[in-house]
Amino acid sequence: MGIPFTFKGIVNILFFFTITVPISLTAQYTDVINSNRPGLSVSAYAVGKNVVQAELGLFYEQRDHSILNTQSDQWGTDISLRYGLFFESLELNYEGTFQDQDVLFENFDTKAKRRDFSRNRLGLKFLVYDPFKNPERNKPNLYSWRANHKFQLKNLLPAISIYGGANFVLGDNPYYPGEATVSPRVMIATQSRLTPRFVLITNLGYDRIGTDFPEFSYLISLSHAFRNPKWSFFLEHQGIESDRYTDFLLRSGIAHLLKEDLQVDMNLGVNFKNTPSRVFLSIGGSYRFDFHKDTLVPIEDQNADENGGAIRKNTMKKQKKKRKNGSGAEDIDLGPSKKQLRKLKKAKKKQKKDKDEIEF
Repeated sequence: MGIPFTFKGIVNILFFFTITVPISLTAQYTDVINSNRPGLSVSAYAVGKNVVQAELGLFYEQRDHSILNTQSDQWGTDISLRYGLFFESLELNYEGTFQDQDVLFENFDTKAKRRDFSRNRLGLKFLVYDPFKNPERNKPNLYSWRANHKFQLKNLLPAISIYGGANFVLGDNPYYPGEATVSPRVMIATQSRLTPRFVLITNLGYDRIGTDFPEFSYLISLSHAFRNPKWSFFLEHQGIESDRYTDFLLRSGIAHLLKEDLQVDMNLGVNFKNTPSRVFLSIGGSYRFDFHKDTLVPIEDQNADENGGAIRKNTMKKQKKKRKNGSGAEDIDLGPSKKQLRKLKKAKKKQKKDKDEIEF
C-alpha cells in the first residue's frame, strides 16, 4: 500500500530519501554566483570560503480570508546574507523578511496595521556529501553527446547539507504573539543535477521547536537553464503544517545572470485555499563579494596518482645522449660484414685442420 499524497506522506518520502545516502566531507566552489533566489528553497552548496553574498528582494502580496471576511495588502522586503565561514563547506546565513500589512475587517468596517519581521533567523549550513567530487562518476562519454545530456538514475543521488539555527522574535511582534524570543530550527537540504540543464532541490525543515506552534515544512524546486545559460526558469512547491497555519503554495519565475557576481530575478505565486487566499509577486537580485582564494596544497601532500605518477629522483637532470653503435639500419638483416666473414673463414680453416690431424 503506497503512501498517500498528503503533507506527512511527502515528508516521509523526503526524509527516507535523504537518510539513505552515504555521507562524506566535501565541498564545491563555483566561479559564478550561486544564489538561492528567486525561490525560497535553499541550495545544498555553500557560497565558498571568504565569499560574502547578499540576496535581496521586494514583494507585494494580496491576502484575503473568506471566513474571517478580511482583506489585506502586504509590502515588504526579503534579505539573505551568506558568508563562507572557515572552510568551503560551511556557511553562516542570516534570513529576514520585514513586512508592512494593512488589514481590512469588513464585518466591522475597521482597519488595522501590522509591521514587523515575519522571518528573522540565523543559522549554519554544512555540506556533508557531494557526489560531484567523485572523478570516476563525472567522467564524460567521449563518444556520445546524448549520453552526457540525458537523464540517468545515478543523477538522482543528491548533494546533502544539514542546517541548524534559531528564530528570533524581538519585542511585541504581531505575527508571533507570546512566542519565545529564541526558538531552534533544523533543516536538511538536497540538490540533484538531473541533467546539465535541470537541477532539483528539496528542503525538509522543522521550525520553532519547543514553542506552542512548531512548524513542519518542505520545499521542492526544479530549475531549468535555457540555451543561453544566463537565463533560467524555476518551478517551486512549498508545504507548511502547524497548528497556527497550514498551506500549500506554488511559485514560478525567472532569473538572469548579468555577470559572474550579479543576478536579477522575478517570481510570482499562489496558494490552494481561501482561508486565506494568497497571490504574491517579488523582484530582486543577488550580488557576491568574492574574496575566495584557492588553498595551496604542498607538493608532498598531493596525491601522485592524480598528477601522472610520482616524480622520480633526478627527473629534471639533463640526460646524456647515448651513442648509437649502428648505422641507423639495425633492424634490417644485411648479412655479415667483411670483418665477420674473415673471422668465419679463419674459424672454418681451423676446424678443417683439426679434423686432418691424426690422433694417437
